[in-house]
Amino acid sequence: MTTLHAERTALRPLSAAAEARQAARTLLAALGRPAIGRERADTVILSVSELVTNTLRLAAHPGAVEVAVADHSPRLPRAQTPDLVDGTGGFGWHMVNDLAHHVTVTPGPHGGKTIHAFLPR
Repeated sequence: MTTLHAERTALRPLSAAAEARQAARTLLAALGRPAIGRERADTVILSVSELVTNTLRLAAHPGAVEVAVADHSPRLPRAQTPDLVDGTGGFGWHMVNDLAHHVTVTPGPHGGKTIHAFLPR
């Protein structure tokens, strides 16, 4: 199987999540049918929404969809206690780690980091 790639860089903040979800849908559609089930596709799109920041790269590999997100912050992601009262978050990192079969965080050569989440196909 040929690996498929999609990349979006410097997404506008207000539309970043919507554009990232559309990029994921486009990549998944290019895989053809029945390359990925609806539930797995929803998992990839949800993970993209949680991870997108500045640069999003998507790649389809045999058995996995790779979601890679780079940002300029040197701070590593951390699990937070989810806020069930005020809705201020705390769910994303838990969710990505639960849904992905492998997650890595790689420091950038000049600061920042890239998060790679490998989700089942």
